[in-house]
Amino acid sequence: MINRILIRTKVVQMLYSYLLTRTDFKILQQPESTSQDAVFAYKVYKDLLLMMVQLTNGKKTPKMPVAITVDKKMLRSRAGAALAADDTIKGMLFSGDNDLPVIAPEMQRLADNIAQSAVYKDYSKKRSPEIALEVSMWISVFATTVKRDRAFVAAIRSLEGFTNKGYEQAFTLFEKTLTSYRDASLGYATAKKDLALSLDKAYNLYCDIFCLMANLTKAQAENIENAKAKFLATQDELNPNMRFADNSFVAKLLESPSFAPYYEKNAMGWTSDFSLIQDLLKEITASQYYADYMEAESTDFELDCEVWRNLLRNVLFRSDALEEAIENESVFWNDDLNIMGTFVLKTIRYAQSHPDEPISLLEKYKDEEDATFGAELFDAAIGHRYEYRELIERFINNQNWEIERIPFMDIVIMITAITELVTYPGIPVAVTMNEYVELANNYSTPKSGQFVNGILHSVATYLKNNNVIYK
Repeated sequence: MINRILIRTKVVQMLYSYLLTRTDFKILQQPESTSQDAVFAYKVYKDLLLMMVQLTNGKKTPKMPVAITVDKKMLRSRAGAALAADDTIKGMLFSGDNDLPVIAPEMQRLADNIAQSAVYKDYSKKRSPEIALEVSMWISVFATTVKRDRAFVAAIRSLEGFTNKGYEQAFTLFEKTLTSYRDASLGYATAKKDLALSLDKAYNLYCDIFCLMANLTKAQAENIENAKAKFLATQDELNPNMRFADNSFVAKLLESPSFAPYYEKNAMGWTSDFSLIQDLLKEITASQYYADYMEAESTDFELDCEVWRNLLRNVLFRSDALEEAIENESVFWNDDLNIMGTFVLKTIRYAQSHPDEPISLLEKYKDEEDATFGAELFDAAIGHRYEYRELIERFINNQNWEIERIPFMDIVIMITAITELVTYPGIPVAVTMNEYVELANNYSTPKSGQFVNGILHSVATYLKNNNVIYK
């Protein structure tokens, strides 16, 4: 029932929130102290960061003249990718303010030694290690395999300004930076939990709309009974029209095996708010749909279903009072009413055309693939965000756009779209393109849809030409 349109929306929203507030690495600034120890420590600290970049990608740079062969799991390092994507690190790699040429002769041997270390071997056995475990591994191998390597120490000793204290301090600074990344990465786990929670809440909204219908009919029945009990009740109050209060669809709904247990647990939730219920009843009873229903010569199950479809679609789903209540109840519901409301209407329509069957609420997900789609898409987008952002920037630059002027939401949408193109070969390219262009139209600037469409077409063509995708 929770379809991929909604899942894509939730993933983009959560990814945007997560990446917008995230600082991957806190690269330390040049210390104020001008002591020989502090100056040398900062110099080697930068070298260590740049070493980690090469250890996790193996590539040559203008200042690292030798490419190295590294273990496959090192190449998939999320910490290494994040470090390489840092603008400060990029500047270091291309500036002359580093000692990579001095260290370069030792890099292949160090990479091999790290791969053979007990700490790395233990880490590499983990199928899907958490980022905290990866960071702890890097801290450990640098503190042991690198720091204690005689040839590496000799290379560092050859640098101008060497001090033993400065050398020790450099590794302390390195550990501090990696620890900051590990701590920041805890937000990833929170974001992923929030994604799952937002999808759970979407399904709750679907169920709660049915709770609202039940509570509205019960409240109307109570209002009628209260009016009867008035000292000077009118003839209409003493002989009320009970059609709405006795609506057969709601009565059957309350007997539904798929709804009754949920209602029993949640009937006293936000949908029971007295003021809200009375305000919505006023809107309902003032509508022409209610009047036509109450004045009809007779009613049946089909008509009882139809009046609710009309009231939901034309009154409740347009109600400012309901919109405000939904926003106050859950931050995850801001954009869910339209989609969940559609599924409520479909459920009623199905019950309307199958009057002899018990009313069944839709399952949360159509199948297992849809159930795992959101988490998998989010994980893949996070894992490849630097790679795909570089791809996006390549084609933005080709069109003479400045990346800084592109709305960040557009970047997030395109990263997610590219992730889907690469990760899900069974989804047609046109479907993916259309869905994310629509997201750009709905959640970004007026021109974003056209812009995102153009960049994604270029990226998709590139991926096909390079045999990354085959659809």
